[in-house]
Amino acid sequence: MSTNVLTDRSAASAGVKRSATPRLRGLLWLVLRQDRFLLWSLGALLVLAMADLLWIHIACHHVVGVLRRTGCYSPETWGSTQCWTLLSPIDEPDFWYLRVLQPAVTAVPLLIGVFIGAPLLAREYERGTIRLIRAQSVSPVRWLAARLAVPGLAALAFSGVLAALMSLVWWVDIVHGPVAFDPPFQFFTYPALGIAPVAWSLFALALGVLAGQLVRRTLPAMFITATLVVAVHGLIRWGRPSFYPVVDEVAGLPDKMTGLGAAQPTNAWLIDRGAIMPDGSRIGGDQCQFAHRCDEATASWLRYHPAGHLVPIQLVEAGILLGLTALILVAVFRRIRG
Repeated sequence: MSTNVLTDRSAASAGVKRSATPRLRGLLWLVLRQDRFLLWSLGALLVLAMADLLWIHIACHHVVGVLRRTGCYSPETWGSTQCWTLLSPIDEPDFWYLRVLQPAVTAVPLLIGVFIGAPLLAREYERGTIRLIRAQSVSPVRWLAARLAVPGLAALAFSGVLAALMSLVWWVDIVHGPVAFDPPFQFFTYPALGIAPVAWSLFALALGVLAGQLVRRTLPAMFITATLVVAVHGLIRWGRPSFYPVVDEVAGLPDKMTGLGAAQPTNAWLIDRGAIMPDGSRIGGDQCQFAHRCDEATASWLRYHPAGHLVPIQLVEAGILLGLTALILVAVFRRIRG
């Protein structure tokens, strides 16, 4: 009895099973293969950051629990040797969050733009492989869309998860912790919280892609991207106080030496302050120092952003950055089409 029929049936059955198994093919497979090192690297960094933030949360929660159980949570008790000894272990997680993680997260958009965005097209032009696009079955626009989708989604996921975890630990363990003082508008705090890291990461990535497309050399594109990201960050920081209306408050009588009255609210961002003269005119606090101009002042004034303005200011800033990102991507796609 021949077994050809059985062999044919088994082969056909195996062929059906193989064809039913979903496989990545074509352009998507190629892009994922090209970016596999990037995906693994971002995944590993995210796991390390998550482990570090989890350790910070557990360590702070443990110290706070001990302080509450022993009656040492109130700052008035920290003068005793016992309470200070129980409080000291919180210095290490606070230091790691404020001095290590915050600067690192602040630098994430710059690193994404320099090491991911700038080489993305510059390397294709440098190697000459960009000319092969015309010979492919897919259009240049579709190729570029697929080429940008994977690193774009990776940067979005990486910065989004990292920003969410940083914000959670900051709100639960740092701001409401027993010793840390970290206002949300400080230099390394603001860009590490909320949607700021996400918006800056997408902007830096798009800016790096455009720089690489224009320069067509990897190293110059990386340098130009870094310079432009820093320059735009300086402009945004300069205009940030005007992104949302400031609170204008009249305080008590100013000190005759400094021209300063009541202190700014906790966690607020002080924009300006000074003295109010009898005629209602306002002068800056720096004009009152070591002078007699404020001797007749009747009150002092403050202009500041309270902590509640953090979200509105970041929304305006994110809108500006995402708008610039969209314009940059339109320019990139128009150039690839031509």
